[in-house]
Amino acid sequence: MSSNWGKNLKISIFGESHGEGIGVVIDGLPCGETIDMDELLAFMKRRAPGAHRASTPRRETDAPTILSGYWRQHTTGTPLAAVIRNNDTHSADYSNIATVARPGHADFTGYVRYGGFNDIRGGGHFSGRLTAPLTFAGGVAKQILSRREITVGAHIYSATGISDTPFDPVTVTGELLREVGAKPFPTISQKAGEKMSDAIEAARLELDSVGGVVECAVTGFPAGIGSPMFDGLENVIASLMFGIPAVKGIEFGLGFEASSLKGSQNNDSFVLHDGKIQTKTNNHGGILGGISSGMPIILRVAFKPTPSISQMQHSVDFVNMTQEELTIHGRHDPCVVVRAVPVVEAAVALALLESMLGQGKI
Repeated sequence: MSSNWGKNLKISIFGESHGEGIGVVIDGLPCGETIDMDELLAFMKRRAPGAHRASTPRRETDAPTILSGYWRQHTTGTPLAAVIRNNDTHSADYSNIATVARPGHADFTGYVRYGGFNDIRGGGHFSGRLTAPLTFAGGVAKQILSRREITVGAHIYSATGISDTPFDPVTVTGELLREVGAKPFPTISQKAGEKMSDAIEAARLELDSVGGVVECAVTGFPAGIGSPMFDGLENVIASLMFGIPAVKGIEFGLGFEASSLKGSQNNDSFVLHDGKIQTKTNNHGGILGGISSGMPIILRVAFKPTPSISQMQHSVDFVNMTQEELTIHGRHDPCVVVRAVPVVEAAVALALLESMLGQGKI
């Protein structure tokens, strides 16, 4: 099933944007892991709507109700199930698009795939709303990794053509990752963040939207985790990342930039440092041959502009086969990247935990 993921750590996400609720079932968590609910709720709040002017005005508390798998602040070893109720739905906003394809959305493809039985309200199961239970699951994974001194953090790398200070691929610290994650607008440079925020607001006032890039780093991850070919660490991370709506690309280390270099420029020299094997540079992004090298894992994720914009657009009625002019109503983020930062962290944490469980490292 398309909404199930994982071999060792299995997650199943359910619900629709305007249904009664959304949620996740996580199977394969080790027993006895402490879950700090205050920390988990704070992490989920970073993704929740309404936290910044760049987000949708939809108001949802995103408070999960845990149904099973958690007792006395610990995981029990049985499936951890949580549901998040939808409280602020305006389904009438979608009455004019039941059969008219919104450009950039999955309305037409979803109609063809499910024979017209898919829930189109708010995007249904295709909605970014489904990243809330993914963030819950990833928040649990982040805490389990953190107790092993593994830190996952991210920031807005770029938006509207404005770039933030990138993570140093060799010396990035867990302290910096936690520090930037605590900011309401997660950039390292405050000046860059202010410029991005103003540019996103300008796009909103023009009834338009913008995309951007999230950069994620992992510190403290041990060498030797992963596999070659189809179970590589990059593969596992990417498989989850493309489950996030609006993701259009991912790169590790130098990524596409490496294609323009010579081998002598791209290769990372191995060195001994305090009795440990490291690399002098980290163009490989912490992963070689699908296996972690012990260097910080560095990756960047590209997000397209929010497709729901309030400008008039050309479309078609795919039932009546007529040409239509469409104006989208409702409440939408002018830039999904701001709220996507913790979602990227969640996806990476889940992928790393999955890989460690597969090799018996947890």
